[in-house]
Amino acid sequence: MSTSLLLVDDDRTFSSLAASMLSQEGFRVRVARSLHETRAALAAEAPDLVVLDRRLPDGDGLVFLPELRAQLPATVVLMVTAHGDIESAVEAIRAGARDYLSKPVEIDDLVMRARRAASDLQLQERLRQAESVLEGRHRMAESRSPTMQRTLEMLERIATTPRSPVLLLGETGTGKAVLARHLHALRQKQGAFVQINCAALPDTMMESELFGHERGAFTDAKTARRGLVELASDGLLFLDEVGELPLALQAKLLTFLDKGAFRRLGGTTELTSTARIVAATNKDLEAEVTAGRFREDLLFRLSVFRVEVPPLRERREDVLPLARTLVLELCSELGRRPVPFSAAAEERLLSYPFPGNVRELRNVLERALVLELGPSLELPSLAKGGGTPAPSDPNAFSVSGPPRPLDEVDRLYVRHVLEQLGGRRMEAARALGLSYPTFLRRLEENPPSE
Repeated sequence: MSTSLLLVDDDRTFSSLAASMLSQEGFRVRVARSLHETRAALAAEAPDLVVLDRRLPDGDGLVFLPELRAQLPATVVLMVTAHGDIESAVEAIRAGARDYLSKPVEIDDLVMRARRAASDLQLQERLRQAESVLEGRHRMAESRSPTMQRTLEMLERIATTPRSPVLLLGETGTGKAVLARHLHALRQKQGAFVQINCAALPDTMMESELFGHERGAFTDAKTARRGLVELASDGLLFLDEVGELPLALQAKLLTFLDKGAFRRLGGTTELTSTARIVAATNKDLEAEVTAGRFREDLLFRLSVFRVEVPPLRERREDVLPLARTLVLELCSELGRRPVPFSAAAEERLLSYPFPGNVRELRNVLERALVLELGPSLELPSLAKGGGTPAPSDPNAFSVSGPPRPLDEVDRLYVRHVLEQLGGRRMEAARALGLSYPTFLRRLEENPPSE
């Protein structure tokens, strides 16, 4: 994905020329000419790189720098200071700027330093992806479930095919993204692994995000931009929550799957990409087709390889090995020594149904590692019948009694999490691993009782 850059400078001549040169180098550039505009731009989209002038009409960029770093610690900052102001340059570096430039700024020098910062960011992303792939491989190797082993064997066979689409089906939190990365890692010749949640963006932005746009395609399209389909060429594009894709865009995706060709938004030139499409959903797409919300021909095309990802409750033999692996990962992240499970905790792990699957298991363990300070983990919240504090209905997630339909369990769990978080919807969406629009749709379909 191209590097996004926010240029903060009130000199209109310089900022326009610099933005033009940086855009030609492949950066996605936005310009802000005051701290007020900068805050608004940062709230709208977190950039990869910020070029920040010190002297702005409504404040000091150097004073603003700690605020920016606190808000966006992963964003790289290049500070622009007055000529010969070494003291400010040193202060900027101490405050977290990666580099500094002195005025008058040579645009070639700015472009060179921006390219260097972008290269460092891309290297960090490749390392992060490599770590993620290794983590996924390790988790896959830990699986003792015959069902999951058959799934992995199927993915190994699928990996030998060049571009055939794959549809991953399973409940929320079962690890569909991990399996998509695993499939990507199995290929000998690799482009990028690119991922997008189809419910995370407004419909009006999705086409540009997936297929790119030409300059002037819409009001803010100051420069042409490559989409994810292009960026994933010779790699893998993972479409999470594909059931949320707008119908109009489903038709364009179908054309790409059939021909390997597409046009950018506002463009007339036909482009090609060799990206493999892997789609995932927790929805019943056949029911979505019947309801008129999903194209039947697209479902057929995506289903060349259809992989069912089993929920955690159907692979009990994986729970303890997976929990131990997750504890090691979390302890490393939290800077804590690895902690064993007590015998009681292991029994609780094996008896709890985990309606939120692997994602819920990870959340339970992370909370326990923060809150439990003893020599072993006890996981008392699981003894109360839930990964979070006990629900109003103590039998809501009980494995005893008659079986409940899966959609009923899902509905109860969504209500339970929302209740335990005091009705705070954004927090509940994050806890469930859902995008906020998807969470709101779940509530509209099954509103909590008053």
